[in-house]
Amino acid sequence: MHIETPPSEKPYEKPEGERRGLVIVNTGDGKGKSTAAFGLALRAHGRGKAVKIFQFMKVPSARFGEHRMFEQIGIPIEGLGDGFSWKSQDLERSAQLARDGWEKAKAAILSGEHFLVVLDEITYPLIYGWLPLDGVLETLRTRPKEVHVVLTGRRCPEEIIQLADTVTEMTMIKHAFKAGIPAQRGIED
Repeated sequence: MHIETPPSEKPYEKPEGERRGLVIVNTGDGKGKSTAAFGLALRAHGRGKAVKIFQFMKVPSARFGEHRMFEQIGIPIEGLGDGFSWKSQDLERSAQLARDGWEKAKAAILSGEHFLVVLDEITYPLIYGWLPLDGVLETLRTRPKEVHVVLTGRRCPEEIIQLADTVTEMTMIKHAFKAGIPAQRGIED
């Protein structure tokens, strides 16, 4: 480990630009993309801001830990899919659910009623060709200026990365699953 001297001066200048809604992307093969987005949702909700979460790969009846908690504190979270593709019995149905779900998410973004809209796992329906990228890009470009949008999922399309204000790539360095340890409820659910 390398020991550092704590900074004695602020390491950056305060930006002078206008406050506005941001497009934030959490992508990459590492763990934490959705978790980071949910943390932002909690932060915004804690400030009294309206938040809406759409999960493109989770079923509407999902009862993972985040669903239970968000329900308790009043953050709406909606599953729009029927699970990951390897669990699906009908990929055309999965594609239609993604398209129908996108219409709901698009309406929420464009309404301006939410400070933050989370599009969890949206990259999958995009890269599978279930959603037209141009429609998502257009919605992000034309959203009300105060609306923040977070998109999560692996292999985020480059066009979204270019449009985004903040992009974080989660890199897997080590994962318990690779060592044969199964997913833990409350950690990976």
